[in-house]
Amino acid sequence: MITAGIDLAAEPKGTALAIIDWNSSSGTLIDLKAGVADSVIVQGSSDAEKIGIDCALGWPIEFVDFVSNHNDPDSKSHEVEGDMDWRRRLSYRETDREVRARTGRWPLSVSTDRLGLTAMRCAGLLGRLEKTGIQIDRSGAGVVVEVYPGATLRVWGFDTTGYRKSIDERKRLLGQILEQADWLDTSAFESLMLESCDAFDAVIAALASRAALLGLSEPPTQSQMSQARIEGWIALPAGKITELVAHGQE
Repeated sequence: MITAGIDLAAEPKGTALAIIDWNSSSGTLIDLKAGVADSVIVQGSSDAEKIGIDCALGWPIEFVDFVSNHNDPDSKSHEVEGDMDWRRRLSYRETDREVRARTGRWPLSVSTDRLGLTAMRCAGLLGRLEKTGIQIDRSGAGVVVEVYPGATLRVWGFDTTGYRKSIDERKRLLGQILEQADWLDTSAFESLMLESCDAFDAVIAALASRAALLGLSEPPTQSQMSQARIEGWIALPAGKITELVAHGQE
């Protein structure tokens, strides 16, 4: 079983791809690349049963409707509320609100933060993956799933303080991860994980995609499903990192 993790940025610089090979008792990081283009991602993840992408897969429905109506010169723009509560609804997706409820932190807004540039690239990447025969379901029900490495680590109980900015903090965090997940072999690429926070997050994305594949993440409810298929859905783990090999599945 292969899972892939992609830490996506607006350009190849800042983008990383991780591939983990799993059996019933272990996971081995068999490839890790930083500075990757879409073509490398598509080729490198071609054998993956689950591909976790750290990027919003869609935009809030209310935001899209607002922009569409606002671009219509005949629309009644004076009916727009414009207050903070209204702006917050347009800024965040349903899945972002779920992440906030579980972790106490808002993800970046795909509507109002620079994440939007990365999401535009992601839309193109999804199209390229779809051309290879992968059916895209933004709710995570298919091969591709949206993941959030930082929140994943926090849900698993790890202290993520400073790891995106400090090699020493990444070394500390990696040690804590490997202490709990002693079945995970990252030895061939640990230097790159420490040098690059993007590479580090790609590995976590590959672990999160394993959790989603095993049903160890929280999917949208039935009432949220139609919205998730448009906006995307962040698959936060529902269990512990130790459970990623506890199911005895290959």
